[in-house]
Amino acid sequence: MKLKLFLFSCLCTGFGIFATAQEHLTYQKPPKEILELVDIQRPPSVITDNKKENMLLLYRNSYKTIAELAEDELRLAGLRINPKTNISSRAVFINNIKFKKLTEPEPKQVTGLPENPRLSYFTSSPDEKKIAFTNTTNTGVEIWVLDMEKGAAKKLTNATVNANMGNPISWFGDGKSLLVRMLPENRPDLIDTEASVPAGPTVTVSSGILAQNRTYQDLLKNKEDEQNFETLATSELYKVDLNGNKSLWKEKAMYRSESFSPDGKYIMVTTIHRPFSYIVPLYRFPSSTDVYDLDGNLVQNIEKTPLLEDLPKGFMATKKGKRKISWRSDQPATLVWAEALDGGDPEKEVQFRDEIFSLDAPFDGKPVSLAKTINRFSGITWGNDRIAILRDGWWNNRNTKTYIFNPSRPGKEARILFDRNYQDRYSDPGDFETEKNKYGKHVLKLDGNNAYLIGDGYSDKGQFPFIDKINLVNSKKERLYQSRLTDKLESIRSLIDTQKGEVLVRIESKNEYPNYYIRNLRKRIAPIPVTRFENPFKSIENVHKEVITYKRDDGLELSGTLYLPAGYDMDNKEKLPLFLWAYPREYKDKNSAAQTTSNPNEFTYPYYGSPVYWVTRGFVVLDDAAFPIIGEGEKEPNDTFREQLVANARAAIDAVDELGYIDRERVAVGGHSYGAFMTANLLTHSDLFAAGIARSGAYNRTLTPFGFQSEERNYWEAPEIYNGMSPFMHADKMKTPLLLIHGEADNNSGTYPMQSERYFNALKGFGAPARLVMLPRESHGYAAIESILHILWEQDQWLEKYVKNKGRE
Repeated sequence: MKLKLFLFSCLCTGFGIFATAQEHLTYQKPPKEILELVDIQRPPSVITDNKKENMLLLYRNSYKTIAELAEDELRLAGLRINPKTNISSRAVFINNIKFKKLTEPEPKQVTGLPENPRLSYFTSSPDEKKIAFTNTTNTGVEIWVLDMEKGAAKKLTNATVNANMGNPISWFGDGKSLLVRMLPENRPDLIDTEASVPAGPTVTVSSGILAQNRTYQDLLKNKEDEQNFETLATSELYKVDLNGNKSLWKEKAMYRSESFSPDGKYIMVTTIHRPFSYIVPLYRFPSSTDVYDLDGNLVQNIEKTPLLEDLPKGFMATKKGKRKISWRSDQPATLVWAEALDGGDPEKEVQFRDEIFSLDAPFDGKPVSLAKTINRFSGITWGNDRIAILRDGWWNNRNTKTYIFNPSRPGKEARILFDRNYQDRYSDPGDFETEKNKYGKHVLKLDGNNAYLIGDGYSDKGQFPFIDKINLVNSKKERLYQSRLTDKLESIRSLIDTQKGEVLVRIESKNEYPNYYIRNLRKRIAPIPVTRFENPFKSIENVHKEVITYKRDDGLELSGTLYLPAGYDMDNKEKLPLFLWAYPREYKDKNSAAQTTSNPNEFTYPYYGSPVYWVTRGFVVLDDAAFPIIGEGEKEPNDTFREQLVANARAAIDAVDELGYIDRERVAVGGHSYGAFMTANLLTHSDLFAAGIARSGAYNRTLTPFGFQSEERNYWEAPEIYNGMSPFMHADKMKTPLLLIHGEADNNSGTYPMQSERYFNALKGFGAPARLVMLPRESHGYAAIESILHILWEQDQWLEKYVKNKGRE
């Protein structure tokens, strides 16, 4: 399919493609400087086993092709499915696997892989000796298994696996068999919704109960969609041994998840049921959670959840009844869940929001109350009979609490270990280190009463990751290690051996691709290399990169990552055009908003959406410029959204201008999604920019009337906020050149393609210089190499004409 372009006729001389309106333009490629940064061989991603002895290297293409995106696709209940292959139409596939011992210098090729592999859903056996994965062929999905000791893979099933609902693989506890979702025999044909003759209208009813849901995409629309969804979501569960022998384990149903108890003797299964909904996605459809024995016999129903169309208002609203049902990982077969003590309504004033319960096998007794949380429950990291770590959070005040409690003393109140603002990165104590127990489940890594915390180490002096040992009885900490690197970024991945002091780390710099090393905390020796990945972006390794800090007019400290072209003469500063890229973020306090988390030593990786490409085209680039939107106390951030946007932008431009690098008459701004919304507002309500680039944004907030981004209020509660923040409502004021780009198949909540189409039509109606590029088959993020090269070309042409060569026609 050819790219459709809409062009306002005032774009004229200098670039022939902008001279007249066009509807047919083939995919273009950006200039050589940019192209060589896109057309690269991507280094592999890495998976290590729990003992940090073995490593898998997973290779894939950097991008899909437009032909892959053009394959059949059905969009149903929040899913995007290829109905021919029965897997997500947006799946990212691995095309090669290598493996190595951490102590060996070079990886080895896995043998026996299928031809033209398209691999996904890598799932390790409990003992980590084997890894099951899927391979997608032209006709369907197969199951394969990799033997880690032999380094060889083999096929277990034909292409009859159903991966439409996600990972279809679960390991039995003994590691000798898999539980697999398979296509049922005699599955009904899918309905061609475009060709079918309607039997009547589609009618949706409101019963008078509040149902203020966000604007979800890819929802069911009619009875034909309902039937197709049920057909594609329905599977049979089969037990498949490592020789490929299979037997029916459970009859067909719409299976959403399967989870084995730690001891492998029970299986918790969640199924979806009718009635379906046309206003919420599948995860809010009715469901049943049941526990079965290994022979497929029902042991106990745990929860039946009704259709959830009418939750209370607010980000912290939740359903009544059991939620977050999971296995307690340090016990053989104990279920754990949370229940809301406020009825799921965040407006209710209560001492505790949630209560945590447990229930031992055979699940027919009275649940035991383990703990209560002040905020909404978010998770538990289990340790042993005496120690467990509990977490909660509350969005409205950005508070999170970490508790320690004794599971064997359920009546005792949990003790708060950390109580903090989760946006305050400088005070982040880190994450608890875990290890696999005898059941193959992750639990706290404990040394008596001591646990270990691994933190990112952000501070006002820079980023210095750390390892702390914390005594869980008296809460005292001991710092075991803190990185001292100032010219590189060291990330601590995991503890290998606490007795030997061995730690797996990843080290990178702005021009040194991230590689893995074994660092010994007790010996004064250099880190031992584990991988040796080369930098695929050699052409930009000599650009100047630094994190600059500056202040907004109200004194708020801001920052951004500044790039100057390679060879820029610092003694005789040439004033270059500036390309500023940002994304607004909401805060409830100035202290958190002022913190710097950018690191100049982070490897410069110009992904498809990056502005860094233009440092090769003679631009100064300010990437990830801080754009905090703050609402302290009773004030909400969006009450002064536009004013703060402009203040952030002016501060950034002033800062780079004061360094002597830029011509402030030639400044562009750009952003993706909420950053696109930011861009349109800045061009409308300031005169700071020569042009803008807005990708996949939303410009009319009245089309998202029940909240957007971090705005909880609905349109009828705050119409002045919705109207004032909507660039569409102020299209008559916008005169700055704006390039709009949007995927025709955008799946993000609120950013319908219509948002860009309607905004462009409004701009065109008022004579604003604008260009709308609609990308066929592309979603909220862009995936096809043809699309990516074309948007880079579009952006480059736009920046050349309206920024770099402004006033030089």
